[in-house]
Amino acid sequence: MTAAPIWKDIEVDAATALALLDWQREMGADEPILDAPVDRYAEVAPAPAPPAPQPALPGMPAAPAAAAPAPQIDLPAQATAMAARAGSLSELASLMQDFDGLDIRRGARNFVFADGNPGARVMILGEAPGEEEDRQGRPFVGRAGQLLDQMFAAIGLSRQAVDAERALYITNVLPWRPPGNRRPEQAEIDAMLPFVARHVELAAPDFLVLMGNTPCQAVLGRQGILRLRGQWTQGFDRPVLPMTHPAYLLRNPIAKRDSWVDLLSLQARLQPGAQP
Repeated sequence: MTAAPIWKDIEVDAATALALLDWQREMGADEPILDAPVDRYAEVAPAPAPPAPQPALPGMPAAPAAAAPAPQIDLPAQATAMAARAGSLSELASLMQDFDGLDIRRGARNFVFADGNPGARVMILGEAPGEEEDRQGRPFVGRAGQLLDQMFAAIGLSRQAVDAERALYITNVLPWRPPGNRRPEQAEIDAMLPFVARHVELAAPDFLVLMGNTPCQAVLGRQGILRLRGQWTQGFDRPVLPMTHPAYLLRNPIAKRDSWVDLLSLQARLQPGAQP
């Protein structure tokens, strides 16, 4: 996908330009404008038809039969069996690293499992590692991650906190970065969902925050984060709060007002004696 110069002839500051660039990468742009235009709609010449099989001559051995297609592997079933073997978070991380069902792992620098305090009452589920997360091997450490830290610090929560009441535990649906920061495909979500479910079960948070559309699709089977955000629901047998992803807030600062309302709603649930 070619990145379009959407800010041409418009003066923007450095922070806005970086946010626009991040957005283009998230949308799958993987090359700049080329020197010559590319006609994406040009007809592609059909591949030549294979030659017709020649009849075997008397005394000649018959041609070998075509190999049978490889059987399809049920990746969700395989992941479910592997995840069930994990008795701890460290065992789960090891099993996920051994899972060879996703091709995207071959292009990623690092396996990104989780960050923060696994005993936290609040667990955040994001989409997948980005460029900086792939480099460091930790979730939410880029510009969006820095904003996430600031957002939750405003209600007294931190991934560095030792106290479970003030701590955060952070992970993603996918532990490997998709090429070009593209959105995870449904087959990839389905393959990793058993690991996500086991991750939540082992960490046992009181509340689960879904950051963006991909976690909502994985946990709730629904998308449309601007409609879902702020509405408490149930997922993995615990209260779930969908919120807009910090990357969206970087592109749309006015939406921070809604996120603040969502954070206050979470803070109210965390108060002693509050209804879970």
